[in-house]
Amino acid sequence: MHRYRSHTCGALSTAQVGDIVRLSGWCHRIRDHGGVLFIDLRDHYGLTQVVVDPDSAAFRDAEKVRAEWVIRIDGKVRLRPEGTQNPDLATGAVEVYAAELEVLGPSAELPLPVFGDVEYPEETRLRYRFLDLRREKLHRNIMTRGAIIDAMRARMKGQGFFEFQTPILTASSPEGARDFLVPSRLHPGKFYALPQAPQQYKQLIMMSGFDRYFQIAPCFRDEDPRADRLPGEFYQLDLEMSFVEQEDIFAAVEPVITGVFEQFAEGKPVTQNWPRIPYAEALRKYGTDKPDLRNPLVMQNVSDHFRGSGFKVFARMLEVEKNEVWAIPAPGGGSRAFCDRMNSWAQGEGQPGLGYIMWRRKSDGLSDVDWQLLDAGIQKAVANGQTDLAEQLYAKYAEAIEGVGPLANNIGPERTEAIRAQLDLKAGDAAFFVAGDPDKFVKFAGLARTKVGEELNLIDKDRFELAWIVDFPMYEWNEDDKKVDFSHNPFSMPQGGLDALNGQDPLTIKAFQYDIACNGYEIASGGIRNHRPEAMVKAFEIAGYGAETVEERFGGMYRAFQYGAPPHGGMAAGVDRIVMLLCGVTNLREISLFPMNQQAIDLLMGAPAEAAPKQLRELHIRSAPQAK
Repeated sequence: MHRYRSHTCGALSTAQVGDIVRLSGWCHRIRDHGGVLFIDLRDHYGLTQVVVDPDSAAFRDAEKVRAEWVIRIDGKVRLRPEGTQNPDLATGAVEVYAAELEVLGPSAELPLPVFGDVEYPEETRLRYRFLDLRREKLHRNIMTRGAIIDAMRARMKGQGFFEFQTPILTASSPEGARDFLVPSRLHPGKFYALPQAPQQYKQLIMMSGFDRYFQIAPCFRDEDPRADRLPGEFYQLDLEMSFVEQEDIFAAVEPVITGVFEQFAEGKPVTQNWPRIPYAEALRKYGTDKPDLRNPLVMQNVSDHFRGSGFKVFARMLEVEKNEVWAIPAPGGGSRAFCDRMNSWAQGEGQPGLGYIMWRRKSDGLSDVDWQLLDAGIQKAVANGQTDLAEQLYAKYAEAIEGVGPLANNIGPERTEAIRAQLDLKAGDAAFFVAGDPDKFVKFAGLARTKVGEELNLIDKDRFELAWIVDFPMYEWNEDDKKVDFSHNPFSMPQGGLDALNGQDPLTIKAFQYDIACNGYEIASGGIRNHRPEAMVKAFEIAGYGAETVEERFGGMYRAFQYGAPPHGGMAAGVDRIVMLLCGVTNLREISLFPMNQQAIDLLMGAPAEAAPKQLRELHIRSAPQAK
């Protein structure tokens, strides 16, 4: 028999009843039932119940063991007594009667329990991550992560992609975040950079004559951490294709991502025909370029109903051409308590408040029976396609409903009714309003839409809604530096090519850039590349980079473009975020093996740490801490 085990702790079944087996693992839980000890023995594969009674030679040793001790037991497999089977456990029909027990690794007192799913402070969990990873849910998440990556690889290879590995030590590149720099010992005063993404290398692979590239790529960015982005490093499914247009990328990527989600969604619905939402439309409807389409609320421009109205605050704002008023519908939100709560939330977000209108049945209107008949009649007319009848019934409905609240009082019943009709709201519903320059309030409007959807339980949490976000602007205005900047990926092809770069207002140029949004997260981003050297130089020139800068900082790719560059494009999908969504968690630390904390510190390994003087001398650098 093997020194440590004949079976794993997840392998035993009724087929082994009567066999002598050897198991090794951790003592997950120990119970004393009237002098008989029950040990739930756990390993990577599962859990088996071990029974040790006072007549067993193993009993004396079993009395000493505690939670998380590593032990080996020899014993006979037997059926569990009637009524004690555990159908939720793979080994729940059997148990092992222990004859011999050996302690392989005793455990000190635990700083956090492994049994159960009790929340513990992040600092404790990360400092003792090796214990945290023994916990069932986190262990399962990590295994799911591996399976998802396997599925990605298989599907990419099935699409004809080849896996390559690009360098980790490279040159600094303006990808939109800070680089991690690595000092060179052989070249004093010079530094490598860890790649923020394999962007240039994967394009160079296309220049080199390969056709379809992918890799599960580590990326490094010196950014502040947040829940949906780990500090330091993350992984992405990176891909690039030659001789393609935007539609070819969509056709290759969509079945891969859809298939992976379907495989791990545990029966939850997954979008089949992804909508294509232009960037500007996404902002106007949802207040974000990564909309959660599980939320049915769609914002609308209702400026015309407030222009010249008695609500002077909005009316004066609308005298400025760029300003608008947007409405956020709130079906079922027509109570004063809810509207006041939303107003308080807005003030907590740094806003002056959140205007609203509520709609209710008129007190002297239809009876309950007539109201129900009218509602049923409208539904029947719509279902039967009786447009004229439906319009007549809608008119009666409008006569029986009224808008209330300060805004309604100021703009009057006709404008209030026009807003209700535009938003298709009913009695018991409400609408909230934001006003001003959309560029400045759009983010808050998106947050308000999300808040309303969450508070009114309108979001279907048990589905995955995927969409393409397309037509991103090529450039944006940097108010701080008073200059035009790239808004997305600087290597993307502008729509209209070189002609657009030469003759169009940069802030109106759209790019062949696209994202994938899922349930409120951006899970992938990409673009068709700008593969013509003269167009590349012009694109960077508009953003304030001269031709010499392009040649200096992107020399490899710029030179490659001179020698026959194929049209190409690709994208990168965030492995960590996809795994996070599929595991049903909201923090990337729940799907990563050894993450850092919110201060970008590895509590387990003690990084970052000071370098020894000898190391610094070899690297020709000196530490100069800033005065506190």
